[in-house]
Amino acid sequence: MAQQTHEASSTKEQIRQTRIQKLTDLADKGVNPYPYSFDKDIDAATLQEKYANLEAGVETEDIYAVAGRVMAIRNTGMFIDLMDASGKIQIFSHKENLSEDDMKILKLIDIGDIVGFKGTIRRTPRGELSIKSTSLKLLSKALLPLPNKQISKEKMEELSNFHGLTDVETKYRQRYVDLIVNEDVRDTFRKRSKIIQKIREHLTAQDFLEVETPMLHPQAGGANAKPFITHHNALDMDMFLRIAPELYLKRLMVGGLSEKIFEINRSFRNEGIDTRHNPEFTMMELYQAYVDYNDMMVLTENLVSSVAQEVLGTMKIQYGENEIDLTPPWDRKTMLGAVREATGIDFNTVFTVEDAKEKAKSVGVNAEDCDNWGQVIDLIFEEKVEPSLIQPVHIIDYPRDISPLAKVHRDNDRLTERFETRVNGWEIANAFSELTDPIDQRMRFEAQALAKVNGDEEAMSIDEDFICALEHGMPPAGGLGIGIDRIVMLLTNSPSIRDVIAFPTMRHRD
Repeated sequence: MAQQTHEASSTKEQIRQTRIQKLTDLADKGVNPYPYSFDKDIDAATLQEKYANLEAGVETEDIYAVAGRVMAIRNTGMFIDLMDASGKIQIFSHKENLSEDDMKILKLIDIGDIVGFKGTIRRTPRGELSIKSTSLKLLSKALLPLPNKQISKEKMEELSNFHGLTDVETKYRQRYVDLIVNEDVRDTFRKRSKIIQKIREHLTAQDFLEVETPMLHPQAGGANAKPFITHHNALDMDMFLRIAPELYLKRLMVGGLSEKIFEINRSFRNEGIDTRHNPEFTMMELYQAYVDYNDMMVLTENLVSSVAQEVLGTMKIQYGENEIDLTPPWDRKTMLGAVREATGIDFNTVFTVEDAKEKAKSVGVNAEDCDNWGQVIDLIFEEKVEPSLIQPVHIIDYPRDISPLAKVHRDNDRLTERFETRVNGWEIANAFSELTDPIDQRMRFEAQALAKVNGDEEAMSIDEDFICALEHGMPPAGGLGIGIDRIVMLLTNSPSIRDVIAFPTMRHRD
C-alpha cells in the first residue's frame, strides 16, 4: 500500500523509471516480464456466475487459472483486484500458499500490470468471491501508471461543448487508457459491435447480399461533399477517398449480382469536425430492386427499431433529457410542409432563387450564398425545423436542385422522391427512389459540374462510366444510407460522435 501511495505523489516519468528498474530486478530473478503465453481457462464473469451461490467463508478445492490487468493492490499485495474483458475478480495471495520466488515477483507487481494467477475458489468472510492463488506469472509489465480519475459520461456531456480540456483530449488520443479505466466506454464499444452485427443479421435475413466496393475512386461522386485527394504513384494519377459507395453499388445493381445488396464500410469527407461529424465515418448503404422510397421508409423503421429492441431490450430510449419512441410506424412530413409549419412560407408559390432568398431573409435566415431554390429551402429547414425534430420522422420530397441522384417526384417535377430520417434533431438516414434514367442523370451531372466550375467544392463531376452503366439498364430501385456512428450515439446516449469512434480524427499534437 505504501508503494502505491508513493506512486501517487511521483511524476509520471519518475514512476516510469522506477518500473524500468523493476524490469532489471525481474531479469536478475530470471523472469521474462513479457512471456509468450499463459494457460488461462476461465474468465472473471464466468467465475462470478458459477459461484454466485457460494456462501461467505466457504473455500472449494476447485482450481482455475485467470489472467487480467491489476486494477488495485491492497495490504502490500495480499489482495489484488484483477480485471479481464468480462469483469473483475479478487485475488488473495499469501506466503503460505505461494513459493518464495512467486512472493518476490508479487512484490514487483504494480497497478496496470497484466498477471496470470492460478488457485482455488473461495468466498471471503466479507462475501467477496476470490481466488486463493497458489502460483502467479507476470504477463506484461506496465511502465506507465493508470490515471487516478475516470471521466464519466455525464461529465463528458457537460464538457462536450468546450475545447482544449486536457483530460477530455486524453480520452480520445489515448483510447486504450480510456478503455482500461472506464467501464461505460467499454460498454459503448461492445454495443457498437453488437449494433453492427444486428444490422447485418437483419439485412441478410431478408436476403440482402453484402458486397465490397472501392475505397479509392478515380473521381469523387455519390454525394455532395469535399473529398480527400491522394496520388497513386504507379499510375501517376490523383485518386479520391470515397465520399460514398453509391455509384459503385448501383453498378452492381446494373450487373444483376443480386436484387438486394448492402455494404457497411468507411466513407471520408474533408469537412468540419463537431459532435456529429468526423471526417472518417461508417455508413451502411443498400439498394433493392423493384421498390421505391416508400418501401425504404418502412425498411428504415423496421431496421432501426428492431436493432434497438435486440441490443437494448426496448424501442423506447433515453437520449439526454428526451425519451424517444422508435416504435414503428414513424411520422412523415414533406420538406416544404415542415418549412411552412415553422415559418409560414409556402415555397410551392415561390419560383425563383431571388424570391426564395427574400423569403428566407424575412424569417431571419441569410441565404445569399445559396445558388438555387432548393438550397434556400434546405438552409431554412436546417435552421428553423431540424432542431425540433426529436421523435423519429421521415422528411420527404426534397427539391430536385439538391438531389442529383434521386428520381424526379411522380407528381411534382420540382421535387424528388427522396427522404431523410430525423431523430433527436439529427439526420440518421437518407434514401431515394433511385434515378435510373441515363439521360436525366447526365443533365443532373452537367448541372453539378457547372456548380463546381462556379466554386462549389462539394458538387459532383460527370461520371461517364456510371452513365454508361445506366445506359445498359438499371431496374427501378430504392436506395438507403444510414450513418452507423449516429445510430450508435443514439442507442448509447453518447453526447459526441467521438465517444463512439474508437480513434476519432484529432488535430496533430505539437
